[in-house]
Amino acid sequence: MLPIEHLLRELTPQVLGAVVRRFRDFAAAEDAVQEASLAAALQWPREGVPNNPRAWLTQVAFRRMTDQIRSDSARRVRESELVRDAEPVINPDVDDVAQDDDTLVLLFMCCHPSLTASSAIALTLRAVGGLTTAEIAHAFLVPESTMAQRISRAKQTIKNSGIPFQLPTAAERAERLRAVLHVLYLIFNEGYTSSAGPNLHRADLAQEAIRLTRIVYDLQPDNTEAGGLLALMLLTDARRLARTTADGDLIPLAQQDRTLWDKKQIVEGIDLISATLPKGSVGPYQLQAAVSAVHNEAERVEDTDWPQILALYDVLKRMSENPMVRLNHAVAAAMVHHPEKGLALLDELETDARVANHHRLYAVRAHLLELAGRRDEAVANYRAAAMKTASLPERNYLLRQAARLVDESL
Repeated sequence: MLPIEHLLRELTPQVLGAVVRRFRDFAAAEDAVQEASLAAALQWPREGVPNNPRAWLTQVAFRRMTDQIRSDSARRVRESELVRDAEPVINPDVDDVAQDDDTLVLLFMCCHPSLTASSAIALTLRAVGGLTTAEIAHAFLVPESTMAQRISRAKQTIKNSGIPFQLPTAAERAERLRAVLHVLYLIFNEGYTSSAGPNLHRADLAQEAIRLTRIVYDLQPDNTEAGGLLALMLLTDARRLARTTADGDLIPLAQQDRTLWDKKQIVEGIDLISATLPKGSVGPYQLQAAVSAVHNEAERVEDTDWPQILALYDVLKRMSENPMVRLNHAVAAAMVHHPEKGLALLDELETDARVANHHRLYAVRAHLLELAGRRDEAVANYRAAAMKTASLPERNYLLRQAARLVDESL
């Protein structure tokens, strides 16, 4: 069985979906589920995890919601309608909650057209992905206070809109799919490389993103970008076991033991992207998946087809305004041409406020400066990058790189 912390992270969005569907109050439901999760965190270590933990959490959250409704005299009319619906007791050992995956319904609900795209993504990362406000703010490259306000407004919008909690029609799913895919992409990224904390990755988040993306792809099998995103996740996640030492230290791609890569996931990802690319219009997720496939197909780092990767990033850069795409394009250009070419491209990003102060810009510059033989400048940038990341494994790795160059210069 999963550790209790991981189990609660996996079950929380499912329980939240069930509570929102029953009571139709997003903000209050989230509070009730948080209370239920806290009760579980205190009780389960002493008494053991129940046979059906999801039903246990749902029952406790339902009771919290019922108590709240009964204690609010201003909601007496609503109490007569909702408490009656909430009366049936859920047997903690038999999950008679709806069989449909409430997590997926919650995902599409959070991406409702009444919300702005940024609000929909932020709210879903909070409700479905379980990310903290700080983690979401880091993903969006905005201050935490700004993100907190955005999430609060999104909850209020859903409360005021009367959005029905149900799986949208096929036409509605198509309308919301772009935002849904972006949400899943960000959840996966946070799971694969945590923005903060002592661990490089959070496998539970990455696996949940893959699971939900599979469901979305099953619902929209003709959508090439849904297939591309699933392929990208599989191909990227296939390298997870080789990314850290036994002590959790970061191992860069060029130094990884490729025998540890998950060959089954690589085959599935390559088959998937090979099937989606010829189907029609090509989007950013398919191109990123194709880049990952090129990396994964190389048995040794020396075998990497950098000209092909650069060609893919040339197309992707014209298609996307994401500064991280331009950052990766600079790396590919440096590998194909010369490190100075990549450094010149990085200089163009210094005026982009979204990335100008981001640790990845400094880390990439440090790497290219090292390749160009400019060691003193590389040391300064490795150290600057280390001070700008909240991820302990990334910080330690960057500081080790700086120390290595200093030692080699002595």
